[in-house]
Amino acid sequence: MISNNKPTYRLLVIDDNPSIHEDFRKILEKPLKSKSDLGELESALFGTEINTPAITQFEIDYASQGKEGVELVERALSEDRPYALAFVDGRMPPGWDGIETISHLWEKCPDLQVVLCTAYADYSWQEIQRELGESDSLLILKKPFDNVEVLQLAHALTRKWELNREIQGRLNQLAFFDNLTGLPNRVLFLDRLDQVLENARRYDHKSALLFIDMDNFKRINDTLGHGIGDDLLRTTAQRLTRCLRASDTVARTMENGIAARLGGDEFTVIMPVLENNEDATLVAQRIEEQLAIPMDLSGHRVTVTPSIGIAIFPKDGENAEALLKNADLAMYFAKRIGRNTFKFYHESMNASLLKRLTIENHLRQAIEKGEFTLHYQPQVELVSGQLSGMEALLRWHNSELGNVPPLEFISVAEENGLILPIGEWVLREACQQATIWIKQGLPLQRMAVNLSVKQLSQPDFIETVQHILIETGLEGHRLELEVTESLLESDPSRFIETLTALKDMNIRIAVDDFGNGYSNMSRMKEMPFDCLKIDRSFINNIGSGSMGRSIVSTIIAMAKTMEKRVIAEGVETTSQVDFLRIQQCHEGQGYLFSHPLSSKHAEDFLRQRQSLSNQRNGTDDVKPFS
Repeated sequence: MISNNKPTYRLLVIDDNPSIHEDFRKILEKPLKSKSDLGELESALFGTEINTPAITQFEIDYASQGKEGVELVERALSEDRPYALAFVDGRMPPGWDGIETISHLWEKCPDLQVVLCTAYADYSWQEIQRELGESDSLLILKKPFDNVEVLQLAHALTRKWELNREIQGRLNQLAFFDNLTGLPNRVLFLDRLDQVLENARRYDHKSALLFIDMDNFKRINDTLGHGIGDDLLRTTAQRLTRCLRASDTVARTMENGIAARLGGDEFTVIMPVLENNEDATLVAQRIEEQLAIPMDLSGHRVTVTPSIGIAIFPKDGENAEALLKNADLAMYFAKRIGRNTFKFYHESMNASLLKRLTIENHLRQAIEKGEFTLHYQPQVELVSGQLSGMEALLRWHNSELGNVPPLEFISVAEENGLILPIGEWVLREACQQATIWIKQGLPLQRMAVNLSVKQLSQPDFIETVQHILIETGLEGHRLELEVTESLLESDPSRFIETLTALKDMNIRIAVDDFGNGYSNMSRMKEMPFDCLKIDRSFINNIGSGSMGRSIVSTIIAMAKTMEKRVIAEGVETTSQVDFLRIQQCHEGQGYLFSHPLSSKHAEDFLRQRQSLSNQRNGTDDVKPFS
């Protein structure tokens, strides 16, 4: 026999007459005899399989007075076994009447379905509405009862109660949980955080909030598609949940109602009870370890890393808003220092952020106000001492901020997208200046200009470069564009086409700050570049021991096998030059030869070099110039 099980609903009968209790028991609890009984007998005798209609079951409790009924409702709610329907007598002397009883029942359980049973015309429907308000959860049943009518009411109202709960559950899911990951959303997260902080105040203990941002999620989402991005977020949510203790809460922080997310790749973790900061450190480390495991998403093997900010209650914030803001700020600093790490909040971060916001505000108007200038640092051939080129370096002077170091404003420009108009201005200005000097007959072989990965990623970048070369009249072979190793950390194939197009224009490509990243040598061989620039940190270590010299020697030897030119950055001493010469490094750049120079002083430098060149055909002595 195949049986479809139906739920058992809990009913409550409140009536001061025991015989009424018995009537309800007979109507709602008696076994129902039907043709299905013959079917069961047939199945037992002949082994046939039949379908038996599911029968709704009722579990009924009884109370004689309104207060007793309310107590039963309270107990049922505390046990998470609520009543679906209550039959309430209209008169129950000496206690509450039916109207007052219903009022108290709805105070405890607003979604309880109620049937008011009465043999008297005590209240008109208008009076009942005036006392209880308009409600679709109340019906009136006149005594004496009709059995079928009672059964119909019981079945219809319990089913209605069940549907209401299903709808409310779905609404709660939509209102309080992220539809993509199933985690608490921002609304529920903030509510839980408020509860956690209230308990922490009451019991005088610490709590922690972790703010997690997925590094490079946008690149993965844009490259592999939003479907893969959604799968990545779901997998991330599952892994985060595995990292936590039973009392911790993880949420994907999204804003409901309007299209204003904190970020589709941002998550939070609440740690309600914190013995010491080491507890938060351990959770952060577990998160890093879990997310370091590659994800197999629809045939793609994807690895993501987290940047995590940690704020501790009450030291780092005495309410949810302050704690969330400071955890977010700590995450921002974790991302700035290299990503794939975690950072505890410190109050000094606020001053740093304020300074950064001030820089951003002024930076937006710097081009219009003409606050940018270019300085030029010479590049010198180490064997001949001849000038081989100049590197254009951006400088910014603001009337309020003064001279702002490039390390401070370039990163801001990268983050807010201003690097695109700034980078284009630098390229145009450097090309224009190079053309002027070349037309004057000064000994400038090439002009080097730094590129941002964001510039190189623009679909119209090649057209922009072509337009600038035509506009300024600079020949392509006179221009060298410097890119960073970050191209090699992601997917170099995305940039090979662009770099190849630049090479077709006779533009040279240099890899700047080489050795300061995490290059894959096999990928290096794929890239169409002409020159490696050894990072100044390695040059500084030449005199500190054999390890520093060995690293520089290895980089130069590797470049030679690939037939690439090598420029050493940060050259400051003649002993460094001597070592680099022995290793057959081609060129050097640094304070030994010259500081970065304004356009006027750079022109003077070029004329000085031109004069020296006219006096001699070359020298083996490389001398500094100011």
